Amino acid sequence: MAGLSVNEITTYRWTFDQDVARYRAAGIEAIGVWRQKLADYGEPRGIDLLRESGLRVSNLLWAGGFTGSDGHSYDESIDDAREAIGLAGALKADCLVVYSGGRNGHTQNHARRLFATALRELLPECEQRDVVLAIEPMHPGCAGEWTILTGLDEALALVDGIGHPRIKLAFDTYHWGHDPAILERLPDLAPHIAVVHLGDGLAPPDREQNRCCLGEGNLPWTDIVRGLDRAGYRGHYDVELMGEAVEHRDYCELLQKSKCAFHRLLASC
Repeated sequence: MAGLSVNEITTYRWTFDQDVARYRAAGIEAIGVWRQKLADYGEPRGIDLLRESGLRVSNLLWAGGFTGSDGHSYDESIDDAREAIGLAGALKADCLVVYSGGRNGHTQNHARRLFATALRELLPECEQRDVVLAIEPMHPGCAGEWTILTGLDEALALVDGIGHPRIKLAFDTYHWGHDPAILERLPDLAPHIAVVHLGDGLAPPDREQNRCCLGEGNLPWTDIVRGLDRAGYRGHYDVELMGEAVEHRDYCELLQKSKCAFHRLLASC
């Protein structure tokens, strides 16, 4: 089974260099890098710091917004995505997570066409930089301005329609653990997944994501991880926590609880 990663969103109040030092001290193998934190620290310095730390980069967050829902034009979003691909390549990240942007007044079909066109346009850069794009579908309760992809079927249809090995999925246990049929779907999903985001929860998202520490919710994240392992997934499991249940928690405690929960899972496999 692949190793554990922690996403910098989980430790929102720490700086990039604090994340790197404290993840490493906690015995975490990999890090999910947040572009904003890295930019605040300085990209060249941050790349050097990561190289010295020995932490692997499980995924880079994020690029997208091709529908214009965030106020940027299509061309501006493409240019930003190209910069993100270059950064992901320099970090040797397993993947770059990509969101389409919200519907923004487009028809669903046109919004999907915009997203598919953008992905195809970025593929030469991905080939050059050796980067995988991981498109992330989200639960409809919180997709909002992030993505038009609110179902696994439509996300898989997009991946299959492009049919390129550098276009895969980012799969989040918080978004899809509420689906009672999810365990049955894992064998079909596993070959298409570039990174798994781990989150627990007590209820489906309603506009805002309210995740809780692994093992403190009621989602079958352990069964999902076991199922993905049996189906052949060997990528990282990246802990991504946010919301009222964790925002005031001690981050060192969150790291240790996440690590212990994951290691208990490994011992039971």
